[in-house]
Amino acid sequence: MTLQELREGIDKIDDELLKLLNRRMRYVKEVGKLKQNDGSSIYRPEREREIIERLNRLNDGDLTPEAIEAIYMEIFAVSRNLELPEKIAYLGPEGSYTHQAAESRFGALSYYLPLNSIEAVFKVLQNREAKYGVIPIENNTEGAVGTTIDCLNKYDSKIVAELYMDIHHSFATLAEDLKEIKRIYSHPQGYNQCKNFLEEHFLMDLEFIPTYSTSAAAQKAKEDKEGAAICSAIAAKLYNLPIHFEKIEDNRANRTRFLILSDFKNQRSDNDKTSIIAKTDNAPGSLVDFLKNFQDHGINLTKIESRPLMEEHFKSMFFIDFKGHIDDANIQEVIRNSKGEIKWLGSYVSGEKNAL
Repeated sequence: MTLQELREGIDKIDDELLKLLNRRMRYVKEVGKLKQNDGSSIYRPEREREIIERLNRLNDGDLTPEAIEAIYMEIFAVSRNLELPEKIAYLGPEGSYTHQAAESRFGALSYYLPLNSIEAVFKVLQNREAKYGVIPIENNTEGAVGTTIDCLNKYDSKIVAELYMDIHHSFATLAEDLKEIKRIYSHPQGYNQCKNFLEEHFLMDLEFIPTYSTSAAAQKAKEDKEGAAICSAIAAKLYNLPIHFEKIEDNRANRTRFLILSDFKNQRSDNDKTSIIAKTDNAPGSLVDFLKNFQDHGINLTKIESRPLMEEHFKSMFFIDFKGHIDDANIQEVIRNSKGEIKWLGSYVSGEKNAL
């Protein structure tokens, strides 16, 4: 076939795809009407996961599972905005890794509200100024984000989804020669995660200027011809800052887990995770007894993180993830039999196929 014939074939397929997508959207609008009538949530992560898994089972072509997910996540985002325009609060600024994570789930058409702190995201959700919030909960290099755990304990927003994202740092600068660089702008975490790169490429000591985000680092470096930024690729592109090196982090398996927050309860799926905060009795063996209750009921704990209770001296709470849905019979039995205080944070489709 000639190039022109191949292009004509592609055009015909695109014409059919457009017709089918518009047909899909008509169904979406009808679903939206039903959901608005009964007050149910537009965003159903367990339904989206079910669709992607079904399509992967049917797939016998060249599309990889990652490609199918990327295509359909954007379709889902467009569909949700047709049902009801979405407003998403996230830990900013624009161009941050959390912004990137939010866009990967809610698409380009949603309205994004960047905020300067994790607690600000919780406050906006509490005041119903946004429907969804996106925040980091842990990184496989730096560990858990304590502020997020504190806010999960303090506020009532529910975890409705999680996602894991590879975190790659880029080295961006206006300087054409590395010898011209005298200053490095970066968030301290980003700087600490790239020390091997800096030692390998710079013989002289460079001034490190900390910024509150990697996006702010890109903005500063854009204004300084003798400066460079350690930042995300999306932040470098946002400020039109040339990237000289990609993926400069010491740990190439660097990943962050993000939580999506809202105000509804997910239905059960066949691959759920539940998060709680537990405050056990201040007595010898109370934590052991609490955890043994899970073992006795065959529940797999996937994470336990201790966090001090700020309002009580030298007492702790425990952020715990485990397999299953809060409505499962064995989990309900554990809740009933447990001593101490338990706060349910949400049950949601597990993202552990790409776990930290």
